[in-house]
Formats: sequence, C-alpha cells, structure tokens
Amino acid sequence: MNVVGILFDVNGTMIDILTDEGKEDIYRTMACFLAYQGIYVSWTALRDAYFQCMDAQRRKRGGSHPEFDAVGIWKELIDAYADAMAVSKTKRAQLPHILAEMYRALSRIHLGLYDDVQGVLDKLAGRYRLGIVSDGQSAWALPELKETGIARYFDPIVVSGDFGFRKPDRRLFEAALHRMRLRAEHVIYVGNDMYRDVYGARRVGMKTVFFRSNQGRQEMEGVEPDYIIYRFRELLDAVAFLERNR
Repeated sequence: MNVVGILFDVNGTMIDILTDEGKEDIYRTMACFLAYQGIYVSWTALRDAYFQCMDAQRRKRGGSHPEFDAVGIWKELIDAYADAMAVSKTKRAQLPHILAEMYRALSRIHLGLYDDVQGVLDKLAGRYRLGIVSDGQSAWALPELKETGIARYFDPIVVSGDFGFRKPDRRLFEAALHRMRLRAEHVIYVGNDMYRDVYGARRVGMKTVFFRSNQGRQEMEGVEPDYIIYRFRELLDAVAFLERNR
C-alpha cells in the first residue's frame, strides 16, 4: 500500500476524555451566568430546554446519523429570551459560542493524551499528511486539540457538528479525502470504534487501524480492521505493516 495520508479519530483514539452532561452543577452555573445577561430561568428549565433543542435539531436533520450543533442550541435558547436580555447586540452575537464552550468546560472531568501520542505524531508528520475526521463540535474539539498540543499536526480537521451528520456517514470521510486531494486507497484511518470508525472508513475504501482503547465499540459482526493496536506507539508498526502488504 502506498500510504500518503493518515486520518485520525480524536476522542478515545488520541485524546482520553471523560465528560458528564448529567451533572446538576452544569445547569445551575449556566442559569446563574444567564441571570447576569438578563435571562432569568431555572436550572431545571434550562436543562430540559437544552436537550429538547438537541432532539429537535436531530429530528429536523433526519438521516441515519444526525448530529446536533451546540452553538446553534444556545442561539435558539437566547433567541427565545431575546426580549428580556439586557446586553448589547455585539455581546448577544458572541454569547452562543461562549455558552457552548462554558457548557463543555463544566461537563469535563478529565482531558489528556494517551501515552506516546505526541511522540508518534512527531514521527508520522515528517512522512505523511495527517488529518482528522471526528464526531463532535468544533467549539469543543478545536480548543481541546490546542490544549493537548496536537492541533498543529492536522490539516484538514473535519468535525461532524459542522456538517449535520456523524460517522459512519461516508460523507465525512469523503470530505476529508477531498480536502487532502487524496484517493482512499492511499489513506489509513485510525480509530477506536468498530462501527463509527472502522466500518465507516472501510466503506469508502480506506485501510483501517483499530485502537482498542478504554472507549468505543469494541466489536461489530462482519467488520474487521486491517490492523489492531493496544498501545498508541504500536501505530508505527501498523503503518509499516500496511505499507509492506500492498
């Protein structure tokens, strides 16, 4: 295999992250912050409205794997209370993004790289074009990639929240290949979920490396990756193996 590019999933593959969106303190804090913007809403009403907006977005988008837009949710909630707001137009325009970031920060319990990720990327970056295809929200993913120090390795960065659908929808993988101007047979995809990552990437013709991490779907009937790794540093051996076995 003539490997030119490598695409990566993010959470559960390179970044070890744990969040809990069910914590009451998230919504209590968000409601308190909104009170300073002239929006007075109970934390329970805010929590319910957030998830109702998320569900409505997904229903509206339809399809097999609809994705929500976190910034869009907060814009809808702010618009619903527009008459009560005591802020300038400029601040009101900025608030949805700020609130989306704040929500993620409050829900986060742990964030860090898996062992050896940066060292492996250093070695791969000199030989291959590296990119990302990830489920998530750009308002969350881009700051987290920067915080962990790995954003600089990747171009393109394709995030499902910007498209309205999630992996394994083949359009996400195809968008990354188009931006890289590479054919699928010259690209390896690395992920930790047998359905979203391995099944999705194989559908468009990419070779796949499955990282059996502490997250993601571990098995799927009829789906087999081209190589399995149990530590991220083993990715170097996986790439070399796939290059030898054309």
